[in-house]
Amino acid sequence: MLIKLFNKKKGIYIFQLDQRNYIKFCPKRGGVITNWVSDGNEILYFDEKRFMDNTKSIRGGIPILFPICGNINASSSVFGKDYLQLMQHGFARDLHWQYCFNDSEKSLCLFLNESKKTKKYYPFDFELRIEVTLKINCLEFEITIQNKTDTVMPINFGLHPYFNVSDFKNLDFIDNPINCQEQEKNILSNTFYELKKINLGVDLLMYTSGKSVFRDKVLKRQVTLNHPYPFDLGVIWSDPPRRMICLEPWTSPRNAFVDGFRNIIIPSNDSQKFNASIQIKSL
Repeated sequence: MLIKLFNKKKGIYIFQLDQRNYIKFCPKRGGVITNWVSDGNEILYFDEKRFMDNTKSIRGGIPILFPICGNINASSSVFGKDYLQLMQHGFARDLHWQYCFNDSEKSLCLFLNESKKTKKYYPFDFELRIEVTLKINCLEFEITIQNKTDTVMPINFGLHPYFNVSDFKNLDFIDNPINCQEQEKNILSNTFYELKKINLGVDLLMYTSGKSVFRDKVLKRQVTLNHPYPFDLGVIWSDPPRRMICLEPWTSPRNAFVDGFRNIIIPSNDSQKFNASIQIKSL
């Protein structure tokens, strides 16, 4: 295993198993994993040109969603007038993360703590740690969120992987629930019917079995996202004409801080763990 600075100007590092298996990540841009090469294949979609413009949000890689997923439907902060309203997907994807290398486990650890910036939005002391283990044809994530405050702390968490695809018409989605929530219109709909429109752009939330799978018949690979409860919500999002889809594990739907539905509460001085993995199989 090897970690070294890959792009000094943009602060991108490379974490390498070997020359055909590695990830790149950027601590100062939300701890985002920008690239994953598995057996010589680029698995993730990444808009490098957009990434080079610091005024624009990142499109690609694996952004981190915390302390909310989606947005909050409220006119002011749920924490009172002294706090700013949380932005879409929270603040974690916009902040500077720290990292270290666990030599015994051969894994990368990304971590984020409370700061003056986070306290403008979120009145809690916390530590968010993500242990990333790189294996042949597999990325494993072990997420630990610690509440260091003397009161209970609400959290939602999600990952936002962007996957390269050959073309929308070449995709098959496996074992999805019959129904999904069409998030733009906030209506219940048939999953099969909605996925037929993926080339037009979709934003679908579904309650999965803890596994989300798609196949690309031209790239000849299957992508399996394992995300067991309480990390079992799945979002499928497309943004044509970009040749990519997002297959996202979430703990909680939009607005969970307001309506309380599937909102996760961590007791004082306690922690919550989540696990996920992405597996690549050649067809």
